[in-house]
Amino acid sequence: MAGKLTLAELKQAAAGGEIDTVIAALVDMQGRLMGKRFQAEFFIDSAWEETHSCNYLLATDIEMETVEGYKATSWESGYGDYAMKPDLSTLRRIPWLEGTALVLCDVLDHHQAPIPHSPRAILKRQVARLEAMGMKAFMASELEFFLFRESYEDAHLQGYQDLTPFSAYNEDYNIFQTTKEENLMRAMRTGLQGADVPVENTKGEADAGQAEINVRYTDALTMADRHAIIKNGCKEIAWAKGRAISFMAKWSDSAAGNSSHIHQSLWSLDGQALFHDSKAGHGMSDLMHHYLAGLLHHAGALTYFLAPNINSYKRFVAGTFAPTAAIWSLDNRTAGYRVCGAETKAVRVECRVGGADLNPYLAMAALLAAGLDGIENKRKLEPAFVGDAYSGTGTRQIPNTLRAATQALDESAMLRAAFGDGVIDHYLHAAKWEQSEFDRRVTDWEVKRGFERA
Repeated sequence: MAGKLTLAELKQAAAGGEIDTVIAALVDMQGRLMGKRFQAEFFIDSAWEETHSCNYLLATDIEMETVEGYKATSWESGYGDYAMKPDLSTLRRIPWLEGTALVLCDVLDHHQAPIPHSPRAILKRQVARLEAMGMKAFMASELEFFLFRESYEDAHLQGYQDLTPFSAYNEDYNIFQTTKEENLMRAMRTGLQGADVPVENTKGEADAGQAEINVRYTDALTMADRHAIIKNGCKEIAWAKGRAISFMAKWSDSAAGNSSHIHQSLWSLDGQALFHDSKAGHGMSDLMHHYLAGLLHHAGALTYFLAPNINSYKRFVAGTFAPTAAIWSLDNRTAGYRVCGAETKAVRVECRVGGADLNPYLAMAALLAAGLDGIENKRKLEPAFVGDAYSGTGTRQIPNTLRAATQALDESAMLRAAFGDGVIDHYLHAAKWEQSEFDRRVTDWEVKRGFERA
């Protein structure tokens, strides 16, 4: 596909003056790209094999605060280096940045062993478990975001207050309204396409200024890589055109939330769709039943990796197309887990719980771990929910606060076995820090409510 590069092709492009810069990036705990820009000849000379970065990149919060209390690194240990090893299968051109290529890196220690809490390593471990069982996961994530008329710089100067969504009304599927945004959205589609990210479509979403970008499904690791590149790329393209976009789960209490639905299916290594059984009810195989039952059984424990921030939980509001119940249903957008493509080889489960602020590697790894647990223990799938899941009584509810999700994660023997105690404790520390930072803050809502009347 256009945009993909081999090392030999990079050497040729650099020699011809087409590419002068190579970005080498790891993915941090928040799912962001962190790394260095190399002059191309220096990358080609040696950095294609290995470079280095400070190990605090996998132990900071969203504001890059050096959080104390992590076992992996600290001021006491001197915040040393990790090795960044470029995965040359991810090397690609970045069309929206002049003369630039990008490569994603695995994070290793000084003995060349993967750092266990590195997001890419966490997902790779679950992918390897599947492959040992003769299976491969295919996934696709949908990303929603809000587009604003202000630039990022203007939004910052305004204190992120009184921002202007690009449209004045709900633009869900609205062609006329999205035509007004096409200057930006077309740049995103064609730019990502040229960076080896096959965009299928963009569309207006269910609120003023809200958009969605959809890409072709692929194997889980490649999809997570593409997801991280999409978020970074869309921000860069919007910035270049003087606009701001936000992937916050809930940027305003009066607006819809931003989701990141994740579609999942399992295939054999020789290409057979394992979720499909034409002779079974709804075309769902026993394997799919067990996988989905695992997702539901561990739904509470999964939630932190689908909703990692305080703000994430503001999205779970009835009647907003964001789920509140961790149940499954056939083609029902009120359920947390929706079966799509029933009766066909494309049958799959769509997890609707995640917000656009999730880390794709962590979310996909957690979903695979839960599904594998369902398969290994042959968990029985409960009957499909029918009707409006928002009004259902006695249904399994999604944890509605970060505090509740953190406790569920802490108590999950399944995720501790799948990820390792050290990894889970690392992310629990991140969750507890996020909670403690919020707990000590005075919000605008409190001031407006109580300044005079309290």
